[in-house]
Amino acid sequence: MAGKSKGFVIRFKYNAPVVLTFALIALGAFFLNQAFGGTPNRLYFTTYRHTLLDPLTYVRAFGHVLGHHDWGHYFNNMLLFLLLGPILEEKYGSKQMLFMIVVTAVFTAIINSVFFPHTSLCGASGIVFMFILLSSVVAVEKGEIPISFIVIVVLYLGREIVGMMDNNNISELSHIIGGAFGSFFGFYSLGTKKK
Repeated sequence: MAGKSKGFVIRFKYNAPVVLTFALIALGAFFLNQAFGGTPNRLYFTTYRHTLLDPLTYVRAFGHVLGHHDWGHYFNNMLLFLLLGPILEEKYGSKQMLFMIVVTAVFTAIINSVFFPHTSLCGASGIVFMFILLSSVVAVEKGEIPISFIVIVVLYLGREIVGMMDNNNISELSHIIGGAFGSFFGFYSLGTKKK
């Protein structure tokens, strides 16, 4: 009687549904924008000050984090997004991760519209910076602030403040806002159970 040989079986798992779905939708938005010569970014995936009577203003308030100008822009954002996102989604849960992404995106759009009415935003870098700061407080214990968190904040803020002085077509403000939200969510979500 010959025994059955157990072969090596690979199973794929959609382990971080919010993060993976976001990355796939952003990839779809990128290809759509390329196919239609930049019109989708202008209409749906870039936020700027516009009348509140236009329904697309509300679409853009979140949609701007899905749009990217070119392959390098998408790749650089998604590299860190997909590196940090699954770890954070595992810790905080999918519902809370989605909440953090939406709140960061919408508040970044509002703050940009109020204080920088002639500047448009496009890309997920604010969300990525939220992830960076959020991940640096994952190991925080009650009443303790890790020195690694302080170092990251000093280096990160220093680079963004210096970058604001350059005309580099990068929105350092969205990075700072994203980082602020990441710190806020990290410190105020301590002890939150995954849902």
